[in-house]
This record gives sequence, structure tokens and C-alpha cells, in this order.
Amino acid sequence: MKVGIVGSGLVGSTAAYALVMRGIGREIVLVDLNEKRTRAEAADISHAVPFASQQRILAGQYDDLAGARVVILSAGVSQRPGETRMQLLTRNAAVFGQVVPNVLKFAPDAVLVVATNPVDVMTHMAARFAAALGVPSHRVIGSGTTLDTARFRSLLGDRVGVDPHHIHAYVLGEHGDSEVLTWSTAMVGGMRFADFARARGVALDEAMRAEIDSGVRRAAYVIIEGKGSTYYGIGSALARIVDAVLHDQRSILTVCTPAAEVCGVKDVTLSLPRIVGGCGVLEDVAIELDPQEEEALTRSAQLIREAIELIPVST
Repeated sequence: MKVGIVGSGLVGSTAAYALVMRGIGREIVLVDLNEKRTRAEAADISHAVPFASQQRILAGQYDDLAGARVVILSAGVSQRPGETRMQLLTRNAAVFGQVVPNVLKFAPDAVLVVATNPVDVMTHMAARFAAALGVPSHRVIGSGTTLDTARFRSLLGDRVGVDPHHIHAYVLGEHGDSEVLTWSTAMVGGMRFADFARARGVALDEAMRAEIDSGVRRAAYVIIEGKGSTYYGIGSALARIVDAVLHDQRSILTVCTPAAEVCGVKDVTLSLPRIVGGCGVLEDVAIELDPQEEEALTRSAQLIREAIELIPVST
């Protein structure tokens, strides 16, 4: 099974490494305008293969994506310190107008997995370009809040002393400042998180909630301030999404894809719990939010829609 990655910077190359470490895919093709960098990344990652699963890691061109089942789109410019994801929109808008048609020319049946920020808007744009070529929107998936959800579960697990694999909690909406942590739906081993925490004598007060909220919502800013960019977490999240598609796992992931309407906001792309399988997004999973979370999700959807409206129709 072939996986393509367009954009072999830190995010793309780390995603390739994560795929190798988890043995996902049989052949991974890296494509980037910087051919020297791409060849170097492919060579470096291929040297990790003997310590993992047998795979081929290649540096190539768009035509080498032929037959790819999944193509990760991580092309674009990086987020600058202090820059919001929405501020990236102007700098990244023109990139996908070139990338998406080139990918689909040689891999017309591929599921596209978008990682470029601001990911909600860039996924909407990718779907727009793909639709012009006859590709349905369910085959265009953004990483969305997959990483934010992982951060949320990790912090909740740390707080109550439980493996985060057994925490069920979601971050919805924008992958960014307006994202919504769904405390009301958080579960541990079949129990409401609040009840589980109480049973273990763990305080679930506003101060603790605020600390975890900040730990999730501000994580990227802290990391970018410290080392310039984030890539390990998102690289692993991308590998998880690719795994779900390649093996038709029907996994519930908080990815983003265009929706006709969310919370009364029409034609918007944001993250919700969705079943992800071999054809991309198979269906949404409806979860019941409390009124405050519902209101926050509506605001998040409105903010994303406003950003989408800034994109010229001709883009």
C-alpha cells in the first residue's frame, strides 16, 4: 500500500517517520519542491527501516504518487512564533491551488489528508479544488483536532492516573483558539470523568479545568515559542489517520471535513467525531453537548466560516 506525502518539511518527514515506526503502508513517497531536502529525508528515514517494519521510503515527483491510497498534504509555510493559524491563511492560500490538482492528476483515487495550517480552512480549500476534479468531499480529511483530542486525553489521564487510551473525551471545532473541550462527554472506563475523578479523590474544580484547558488550547504556542514548530505530535496524529484509512478501521477520530451545516452555520469545515475508514469520512457521530459547549461550538463554526469567506472564489 502506497502513501504519498507532499511537503517534506518537519511535519511531513516526521509523519513519514511515524508511519515507519508503526509499520503503516508498504511504500512511502516524499514529494517537495526542495528535492535535495526530500532526498535527504528519505535517506535518513530509510535508515530506520531495519529497526522497524520492512518498507520502501522514496523521494519522488508527483507522477510517483500513482497508485497511492492516501496522500498527506503538508506543503506550505510554517507558523511563526505568535502567529495564529488563521493568519497563515493568506500565506498558504496559493499553495494548494497547485498541489491538489497535481496530486489528483496522478493519484485520482487517493484520500487526501490535510495537515497544513490553518487546517480547517485549508481542508475546505483542498475539498474545493478536489470537487472541481470530481472528487467528493468525504475523501478530503483534515487532521483537525485529532492532536488536540490526544492532548486533552493525555492531560485527563495524568490527572486521574489512567492510561489515556482508556479516556474518551473530544476536542471539537477549530484546530486553534476557539476549539471546544467537551468536558460533559468525557468518560473513563464507562464512567463519567467527573464521577471517576470524585471516586479517586481528585478535585475537578474550575482551577483544574482551567489548567487543563490552557494545556490543550495553548500547547502549540508554548512549543513554537520554545523550539519554533510542532511536529512529533502532529506527525503521529497523521500516521493514526492514515492507518484508519489504509485498513478501513472505521475509527472514531476528530477530523475535519466539509459539512453542509454545523450548529446552524452552513458550508463549514471543522472537527467533529467522525467514523474514518477506507473511503475517508464515512459518517459523523452525534454527541450531546451541554448548552455552553454547544454555544462555543457555534462560535467556533462562525469564526471558521468568516475565514473561509475571506478566500477569493477564484483561489
